[in-house]
Amino acid sequence: MPIRQNPMDTKAFKRSLHQSDKYFRQSFGHGDDVAGQMQTEYNSGLIQEIRDHYYTLTRGDVTIKLAEAFGFCWGVERAVAMAYETRQHFPTEQIWITNEIIHNPSVNQRLQEMNVAFIKVINGEKNFSVVGQGDVVILPAFGASVQEMQLLNDRGCTIVDTTCPWVSKVWNTVEKHKKKDHTSIIHGKYNHEETVATSSFAGKYLVVLNLQQAEYVASYILNGGNRNEFMAQFANACSAGFNPDADLERIGIANQTTMLKGETEQIGKLFEHTMLKKYGPQALNDHFLSFNTICDATQERQDAMFKLVDEPLDVMVVIGGYNSSNTTHLQEIAVERHIPSYHIDSASRIGPGNRIEHKQLHGGMAVTELWLPDGPITVGVTSGASTPDRSVEEAIERIFAIKANQVLV
Repeated sequence: MPIRQNPMDTKAFKRSLHQSDKYFRQSFGHGDDVAGQMQTEYNSGLIQEIRDHYYTLTRGDVTIKLAEAFGFCWGVERAVAMAYETRQHFPTEQIWITNEIIHNPSVNQRLQEMNVAFIKVINGEKNFSVVGQGDVVILPAFGASVQEMQLLNDRGCTIVDTTCPWVSKVWNTVEKHKKKDHTSIIHGKYNHEETVATSSFAGKYLVVLNLQQAEYVASYILNGGNRNEFMAQFANACSAGFNPDADLERIGIANQTTMLKGETEQIGKLFEHTMLKKYGPQALNDHFLSFNTICDATQERQDAMFKLVDEPLDVMVVIGGYNSSNTTHLQEIAVERHIPSYHIDSASRIGPGNRIEHKQLHGGMAVTELWLPDGPITVGVTSGASTPDRSVEEAIERIFAIKANQVLV
């Protein structure tokens, strides 16, 4: 679905919404109960044991090396806890989530078991017709577009906003771009829920997926180019009525919080140098804005992954939802180091026997037989920011079981 430009005063709307007695973005006071429930369902004694042993554990022929930062980040844990609290606070009301609460199948399944329903997507559009007046609607960790918020507010719904504060920080950044009539260049995936939400708060915007696309845009700024070709490349990734010949004179940088930190920084520097070259140092501040919107948790997990892949590893396992951007980028780091690497969304993808079903980087699903080599091996393990420790434990236990059977045979 193409992202549409939103002409409304989004800042005023947000301010009005936050003052509503049907809008909540803080705890309902059930924190202790929920914390106990989440610890029972998602925490892991094995993972804590590995942490306590300097992120390394050997059992039989298998040495597990965990990344030093992995799994649930603060923003994800907060969102899940708020969803649990919402069910406790509204025990009989119909509760909806505008999307997956986070990109993890087991957590989303658990919420469905608690009778929390998900808005279905039909022909590329969310079907909000099922939402009635007085229903409770949860906005997920990656946020919701301002148009969705307006629709729910107009319908008289109770809104529980679990948007990660780091995502909200990016929204504030694009609001600053808009105030100064700068086009927001957003490093992200144009159809990712977070980027859809971020762009809805922007004025003029352009979404670039990677450094290659950014270099294409930078070249257009400096040298001009074929406008029709430009618009064809970014047809679904720009604001309505976007004109590259006029709308790239003043730009600001923002990002989807789960993108690779290094690439976001490269893109920011590229555009700073581009505007410096075109307009000179004295006019740079009139044409270029940059704020740090890289999520701390994403950065920590990527840094830990870079440290892990520097060690000798026979195999790398990355655990997280297949639609999780931050998990995909962790997998990308391992693949670039030519380590045999397997992205799974749950332990159920391992087995039966020494086989694994996994998602290929930038590709579809695949099945690999005999994926764990004979003899002593070292397995690197990490997980995306939406993956609970219990899921990581289950995967590690299956790896131990495969190798134990090899020894018995």
